[in-house]
Amino acid sequence: MTPADLFALDGAVVVVTGASSGLGATIARTLAGAGASVALVARRRDRLEALAGDIGGATVAADLLDDAALEAVVPEVAERLGPPTALVNAAGAFAGAQAAEDEPIGAVRRTLELNLVAPFRLAQAVFPHLVAAGGGSIVHISSISGHVGIPGIPQASYAAGKAGLSGLTRELAVQWARHRIRVNTVAPGFFRSEITAEMYDSGKGSAWLRRGTLLPDEGRAEDVVGAVLWLVSDAGRYTTGQTIVVDGGWTAR
Repeated sequence: MTPADLFALDGAVVVVTGASSGLGATIARTLAGAGASVALVARRRDRLEALAGDIGGATVAADLLDDAALEAVVPEVAERLGPPTALVNAAGAFAGAQAAEDEPIGAVRRTLELNLVAPFRLAQAVFPHLVAAGGGSIVHISSISGHVGIPGIPQASYAAGKAGLSGLTRELAVQWARHRIRVNTVAPGFFRSEITAEMYDSGKGSAWLRRGTLLPDEGRAEDVVGAVLWLVSDAGRYTTGQTIVVDGGWTAR
């Protein structure tokens, strides 16, 4: 196979959650550029439609914290684009920098529901389609917060949910390998986004990021997307049950 063949996604139908902005939108653009038909899933319909105008695919406006909306996502994708052959769970939320002892139970539950429970339920929903297709790929987007504590950024429920994705990844990989369903997680470190722009643009924040990152380059969403494309495409056909950390060396020390 040529390098282009390894990463080609012609004929693939990929569900990407969190596709209205940030990393999710960049993932959607990249997978569409590789030939996939992409189902763009998020709450903000206007942003989804703007992205779909650029890359095609289908928009599915859904709040993944709403049970009925979540359950309707995969059936709608199958009806509009055909049965999904891959799922990228990029939707996630950070409840806010609060000390663990002060996190309200409602915020804890919402954070775990969106960052861990919703990806599991969507994986369950695409499972029969992947079985029927003879295999497929599921990629969860996690965070280095699921691997290491980060001084100065308290985020207990978020860290718990992201760590849980790695456990879920291993278990699903073991259970579903017989169907040639590969399940992996990508755990990004810090990169510039709407959420982190203020940190990158402040002198104190940028200095802190430089001290913690081994590579001398600023992280970008594109640095994370390469790992996702690898795991969704045939290039990653023999990789499953893994958490791939893309963090510029933050966790290497």
